[in-house]
Amino acid sequence: MSTPSEPADSAPINAAALEDWITAWAKRVPQLRQVGPGHWRGNAEIDVSYPANGHSALARVEADSYWFNHRNDLISAVVQRFPPGGPMFDVGGGNGYVALGLRDVSVASVVVEPGGHGAATALERGLPVIEAPFHLLQIPADSLPAAGLFDVLEHIDDDRAALASLYEAIEPGGMLYLSVPARTALWSAEDEYAGHYRRYTLSQLKKKVAAAGFTLEYATYFFGILVVPVFLLRSLPSRLGAKSKMNDAATVERQHRMPTGLLGRAFRRSFDRERATVLQGGTVAAGTSCLLVARKPGPA
Repeated sequence: MSTPSEPADSAPINAAALEDWITAWAKRVPQLRQVGPGHWRGNAEIDVSYPANGHSALARVEADSYWFNHRNDLISAVVQRFPPGGPMFDVGGGNGYVALGLRDVSVASVVVEPGGHGAATALERGLPVIEAPFHLLQIPADSLPAAGLFDVLEHIDDDRAALASLYEAIEPGGMLYLSVPARTALWSAEDEYAGHYRRYTLSQLKKKVAAAGFTLEYATYFFGILVVPVFLLRSLPSRLGAKSKMNDAATVERQHRMPTGLLGRAFRRSFDRERATVLQGGTVAAGTSCLLVARKPGPA
C-alpha cells in the first residue's frame, strides 16, 4: 500500500471543458446519444436491485442527513488525498449528492445513473449525467480516468464481474473509489428492502478488489459510532421478525436526522475524529461502512 499523498490543490472546475471531454468520450460509446446540455442517454433500460421510489425519498433528506454528509466528507477527503487524473465516473450515482460534494472540492465528476428519478435530480443540481446502466455500455478499454461506486457494489449480484469490468474500463494509473455497507452481522430487513446482496468486511473487499487486478491504496471502516445502534435497532429486531420501515417517509427522515442532546454531541465528536483520522491517512478499526481506494497499475 502506498503512502497517502497530501491533498491536491483545488482548481475551479471548467464546466464547458468537462462537457467537451464527456462529449468526446461518449462518441466512442455506441449506445449513448446526447439529449440535452450535460445529458447523455443510453438505449437500454433494466430493472435494478433498488427500491423504485428510493431516489425520490433520499433526495428529500440528503442535504440534512448526518449519514450522507459524513460519508461525503470522508469521500472528499480520500479523493483529495488520492486525486484522479481526470473526471470521475460516479457509477450508480443516484441523485448526484456525492458528485455535488466532489464539486465543492473542485473534483470533476459525471453521474452515471440508470434510474430516471435520480438522473433528473442530478441534472436539476447542475451535474453532467449519463442516464444509462453502466454495465450494458460498451466502454472503451482504458478510457476512464477514475470510477467511484458509493454504496453501489452491494446492489450488484456478481460483484467480481463488476470489478473486473471496471478494471478493463479504467485507464492504467486510474483510480477506483468504493464505499459499501459493512459486516454480515449487521444485516437487517433494511438491507433486504434496499436491494442489497451482501455486506462486506474490509478484508473481503480488499481481496475482491485485488483479485480484479487493482493495487490497494487505502482502506478503512467508518461510522464506528453506529455499530451498536444498527445492531440493536435494526439487525436484532430483523432476526426477531420485524419488517423494514424504510418505505415510510417519516421514518427515513427521522433516521437521517442528527440526534439531539448528549447523543448528538457524541455523534459529532465521533464524526470529527473519523474525518481527522482519514485526512491524516489513518484508519478506523470498526464501523457500519467500508471505504476503499485502489489504483489500476500503470503510469500515474
